[in-house]
Amino acid sequence: MHDEEYYKSIGFMCGLELHQRLATAHKLFCDCPTNIIAAKDGSRNSLSRQQRAIAGELGTIDVSAGFEAERGRTFIYNVVGGKSCLVEIDEEPPHEINKEAMRTALAFAKALKMKTVDEIQPMRKGVVDGSDPSAFQRSAMIAFDGHIDVNGNRVEIPSIFLEEESCRAEAIHSHEVVYNVEMLGVPLVEIDTWPYIRSPKEAKEIALQIGTMMRISGRVQRGIGSVRQDVNVSIKGGSRIEMKGLQEIDYVDMYIDNEVKRQQELLKIRDELLKRGASVGAAADLTSIFRGTKVKLISGHEGKDGVVYGFKLSGFAGLLGREVSPKRRLGTEISDYAKSAGVGGLLHSDEDLKGYGFSGKETDEVEKKLGVGRGDSFIVIAGSAGNVANAIKFAMERAKYALIGVPPETRGVIGDNTYTTRFLRPLPGGSRMYPETDVKTFVITKQMLADADSLAPDIDAEERRLMAQLKDRNLARRMMLSTRLQTYKGLAESSAEPAFIANVLLQKMTELRRAGFDVDAIGDERLEELFSAYEKKKITKQAVEEVLKALSKRDQKVGEIIGQNKLQRITGSALKRLVEDAKKKVQGREQVIKEVMSKHRLNVDGAELNGILK
Repeated sequence: MHDEEYYKSIGFMCGLELHQRLATAHKLFCDCPTNIIAAKDGSRNSLSRQQRAIAGELGTIDVSAGFEAERGRTFIYNVVGGKSCLVEIDEEPPHEINKEAMRTALAFAKALKMKTVDEIQPMRKGVVDGSDPSAFQRSAMIAFDGHIDVNGNRVEIPSIFLEEESCRAEAIHSHEVVYNVEMLGVPLVEIDTWPYIRSPKEAKEIALQIGTMMRISGRVQRGIGSVRQDVNVSIKGGSRIEMKGLQEIDYVDMYIDNEVKRQQELLKIRDELLKRGASVGAAADLTSIFRGTKVKLISGHEGKDGVVYGFKLSGFAGLLGREVSPKRRLGTEISDYAKSAGVGGLLHSDEDLKGYGFSGKETDEVEKKLGVGRGDSFIVIAGSAGNVANAIKFAMERAKYALIGVPPETRGVIGDNTYTTRFLRPLPGGSRMYPETDVKTFVITKQMLADADSLAPDIDAEERRLMAQLKDRNLARRMMLSTRLQTYKGLAESSAEPAFIANVLLQKMTELRRAGFDVDAIGDERLEELFSAYEKKKITKQAVEEVLKALSKRDQKVGEIIGQNKLQRITGSALKRLVEDAKKKVQGREQVIKEVMSKHRLNVDGAELNGILK
């Protein structure tokens, strides 16, 4: 990672969009529950739809919406009774906007020193990737023109929006996506920054501070998927790239830095292609060349509608295989475009084609048919006729953009520990916005603003409170940044040892997570039972770790775990008897401690044992 001067020298620009689900009882435009786990299962039904792009408020079709519509996918929506209703599937008009969600959004706006609008007009944001059955997401601007201070620097916050959460994808196939509707309509806020963040490190610090502000309010959901960051990045000569779905703030800076390097590599490739006078040739039908082929990626598509097409890339030799980000090459970038049309991928001549089963004859015939010469490359795509037609078109468009530089894109997190992204769709613009005509405008009253003032979270005040409890600034700051903050606050209210609770939640659970235990699955109810058992001296500090391990594997009452694993604390007269028995076997204080703890390490508290021996 470089310093701020380096990023300034390369024309680095970066802005954040932070999305956080709110902990309201009901969804944004209906009375369905947001606590999905607690909702009772009902009847399960499915419906299917196809979506098409329409012109937005500016009278034009957004490029990303047009791209998604061109893919021609069918969307299946699974709807569970009790968790969703006709509003979500666009068969009933939306109800009045959720006032509880509005109060929370206004409180955040106050904390960010923003100016609230007088009257809220929800908008429709065209979304045709299937994540909403209506093909749009409702979004309402709540406030504007705010700021926060991060390390002495003023960071401008131009807007905060109240929006609907989208559907959750259950399965993705070439021409069909299966969604679950249960999360659709859960309220979330989107908080944006201007694109003047100076470095990946600063982006991470800003995300942490805004995320902390929302968490200390106690009015947001927690857990996987409840918070995510979209990051916009560009450099001089590159393009704006929107990286979506960064859920772990700890790695935001690494994703940004890898995107910077990707754009730099693509610009180097462009310069080399222009120096070579490179170009992209026309597509040609290669199906007859591969009849009876041993290339598995092609032979699987032989049949009445199976085809093989390819095109020449003049002057591209050696560049399709050049790495542009960890484990990703220019050929991978082009392949992502082809895959969006439903094919399994593509083959290109910078790869070891013999390793894929190509015969020398097949390679020669492809080169002859496409007119491939020295210094050229070629790409081959196989699949059904409809899929290949779009795949070839998308792949050629991306290959041609290699001569321009960096295509403006929306990219998604890959999630393979490389901190890289892949192409999702072209970058959207303002053309997908238009007014929501089915929801009344919402007037913000003086009383609502007064309520927001009282609810606005205060980071400084929260840090002072934690410092007073924990007596350790580092521990207090770590606790404030933790997603378990609200859990800690509930547990510490009646505890004589808040620092022990904080260390278990921050340190011990992190150690267990790294060791492969699914501690994130442990609910607050079980943690309350665990620390209550400790406070009542039913278990020792050493036994707490064993209970956490058991809870990570199976959800059951803590009392049952203690009994099944014989973790009950030995105390009082029972401990005195153990000491007397040990004294009959060994001599000396240290030897007695060793004798007792060797057999009862999990059941005996060291401080109490020392007290008896004194």
